[in-house]
Amino acid sequence: MSLKTFSCRGLLKLLNHGVVTSSKPQRARDAAAAVLGRSSARGYYNYGKPRYTGAAHVTVVDLRSDTVTKPGPAMRQAIAEAEVGDDVMGEDPTVNELQKIAADMFGMEAALFVPSGTMSNLIAVMVHCRERGDEMIVGDLSHLHIYEQGGSAQLAGVHATTVTTLPDGTFDLEQLESKIRHGYPDPHYPRSRLICVENTHNIQGGRVLPLAFLHEVRALADRYGLSVHMDGARVMNAAVVQGVPPSTILQHTHTVSVCLSKGLGAPVGTMLAGPQDFIARAVRCRKALGGGIRQAGILAAAGKLSLLDMVGRLEEDHRNAKTFAQALLDCDPPLFAVDMAAVETNILRFRIEEPSLSPSEFCARMGQVCEGEEAALGQGIKVLMYPHFGNSVRAVWHLGISLEDTQLAIQKMQFVASQYLKEKLRDQ
Repeated sequence: MSLKTFSCRGLLKLLNHGVVTSSKPQRARDAAAAVLGRSSARGYYNYGKPRYTGAAHVTVVDLRSDTVTKPGPAMRQAIAEAEVGDDVMGEDPTVNELQKIAADMFGMEAALFVPSGTMSNLIAVMVHCRERGDEMIVGDLSHLHIYEQGGSAQLAGVHATTVTTLPDGTFDLEQLESKIRHGYPDPHYPRSRLICVENTHNIQGGRVLPLAFLHEVRALADRYGLSVHMDGARVMNAAVVQGVPPSTILQHTHTVSVCLSKGLGAPVGTMLAGPQDFIARAVRCRKALGGGIRQAGILAAAGKLSLLDMVGRLEEDHRNAKTFAQALLDCDPPLFAVDMAAVETNILRFRIEEPSLSPSEFCARMGQVCEGEEAALGQGIKVLMYPHFGNSVRAVWHLGISLEDTQLAIQKMQFVASQYLKEKLRDQ
């Protein structure tokens, strides 16, 4: 069977299973959306887990997200040996210790262990926006606005108004100020209560918010009596890049939500931190949302290891992402577009310059082993990535991906690019 025949049949199979969705109308929609900087797709979660064609000797390099990390032996041992108690009663010593560690690290008065980042952000909105119908201001490409099911409106009764998310994850401050409501209790308008920022910024490719921007946002919020909440799921990545403790970043916010999973490697958990009275109210909201866990120290033990031992290693993820990004740029002839200045942390977004190769098709090719690959590379390699916003591809590095894995991903990318260009030449 020729490579060309295999590729066509393999991609047809993927099309039939709903994995590859490229078509001329879809490409036209994607191209139009790319001009606007917004994809016609709402994100990457709707693509599902790739279906593969088989090979005898296969290495999988999973770059879909840093949420796929798994606890290592030291973390599993900490979980097994955790001292526990009833956390809903405030009696779990491991949870209490974790909360103290987080509060001190973040420069906050108190912290609360919460099962997930989505719940943590929702609790923050519920506490800051105390009355149904209050309003928060969020970036139009923020995780809180796009990927959390509209929980702020659905469950908290909080209205959202959006500002345009700039390529570096920031906002235009004049536009932000224009979104603040005035004249409360005018019966026509909601009451502005909260500004939400995201650091690092997921959709914009792991961008780190400048400290000067955060300082200006906080000054603006203070001027109008608003609060600032940071969705800091990956704020530890930002701290590593900026070479500062997280408290230096978080001094410009009232509250923060920090994931223990993702690059820090815990299987479960997020820390919500802020003033003591904020956390007291957050405990009530967590209970109402079903987030009160009894012997939660089993999970908190992993979180302690994340904060104390795993932050320094994030720099490795950043280096590996840059290594892959540079390999994309070095592809000859040029097939990929990458803004190296935007590759700051562990998230990489890149575009494909060849109009006839869609992000969906490229990801499908990266996620399957085709004929001749084992002979060319010495093994089959499946690299899992997602098509993403703005007609781009997203890849994320994490503790499960070593430099050696990154080199394998580069080999696979180069092989896919070479095979695609050969097919294109044959078809001309």
